[in-house]
Amino acid sequence: MQHLGKAIGKKLLLFLAAMFILSFVVFALARLAPGDPLQSFYGDALEQMTASEQAAARARLGLDQGLVVQYVQWFLHALHGDFGISLKYKMPALQVIAPLLGNTLLLGLIAYILVFVFATLLAVFCALHEEDLLDRLICKICTVAYYIPSFWLGIVLILIFSIQLGWLPSSGAYDVGKANDLFNRIQHLVLPLIVMLSSHLWYYAYMIRNKLLDELRKDYVLLAKSKGLTRRQIVWRHCLRNVAPTIVSIMAISIPHITGGTVIVEAVFSYPGIGNLAVESAKYHDYNLLMLSVLITGALVFLGSFAAQAINEQIDPRMKGNGVIKW
Repeated sequence: MQHLGKAIGKKLLLFLAAMFILSFVVFALARLAPGDPLQSFYGDALEQMTASEQAAARARLGLDQGLVVQYVQWFLHALHGDFGISLKYKMPALQVIAPLLGNTLLLGLIAYILVFVFATLLAVFCALHEEDLLDRLICKICTVAYYIPSFWLGIVLILIFSIQLGWLPSSGAYDVGKANDLFNRIQHLVLPLIVMLSSHLWYYAYMIRNKLLDELRKDYVLLAKSKGLTRRQIVWRHCLRNVAPTIVSIMAISIPHITGGTVIVEAVFSYPGIGNLAVESAKYHDYNLLMLSVLITGALVFLGSFAAQAINEQIDPRMKGNGVIKW
């Protein structure tokens, strides 16, 4: 129990250190980027303000201090749950993001699960039919699909299924007044999920397929064949289990990749999520909103990596020790 507490404590310290570094880097880059945040806060009224009025406005928003001073002030407020106000929406940044976080988590989580369920099944299928016509055909078709730009595919899907056929909505997370309508939400998720799957499925399926094929060439497979086991039985009972730690590791490193994909999808389909909000915040120099969006995304990435390591160590005890933290 004491050892578990130490392991969790080390993980927590590592997580806090990573979040601190991420926050400072994003804070510095956002403020060093060209552009005037006052434009986001005051809009066209900024042009009618005198130099003294603009200076006073900067002082009220805390933009007149040095970079380090601004960061220390932001950090101290953030420790108490105050992430500042959104310069564009003129309300606390946390209140702006809170309603959108659920939309992003829903889209990202469903896409994440579907990608790895279908990637694993597709990899197993290809491994069972190695070098067959069907395997080669799937490899070629999926490779072409993978290199289709996400934004282009999204626009094509909107033109076909939303404008021409009218089967599916082209934007939003749900229709007005139907936030609790499950079927309506599913309709809005169909096209974004198709784009997410097209952009990520084969990339991970191909890696898992190759790992399975490597396993099929090992000595224990020959022994299993000599005992009368079929290729299907060997893949499902032995090979897939042995590559499970690799699959989990791939899932961990895929979190930033899939998270980045949600940003593009949210922009194309005008899906109200924190990815689309982060792009908008960077565009309008809404520092506080951008900081909170990036920190939430970063926290998900770090926590996902830690969880993957813990799961890997449970699947393969050989990964414990040698400086690796035991759970």
